[in-house]
Amino acid sequence: MLVNTKNLVSISEANQNFSKIARMVEKDKPVIILKNNKPKYILLDYEEFNKETTGEEEKLEDIANKILMKNLEAFKELAK
Repeated sequence: MLVNTKNLVSISEANQNFSKIARMVEKDKPVIILKNNKPKYILLDYEEFNKETTGEEEKLEDIANKILMKNLEAFKELAK
């Protein structure tokens, strides 16, 4: 995930101007919220988050299916 360095805001600014920060997310994608001048939180669009996590889940499911198919006989034997 790429982060625009213009989208770094302090936790106080995020707290005081949440609607402004939400508009930044809509326009420029993820906003990094800093706490004590260190990245602490990420605010991102839900659809973007959903795309990122769905892709990972599908990859894990594919890997699991490959392992299952490769070792199907062994799993059947263990199930007895």
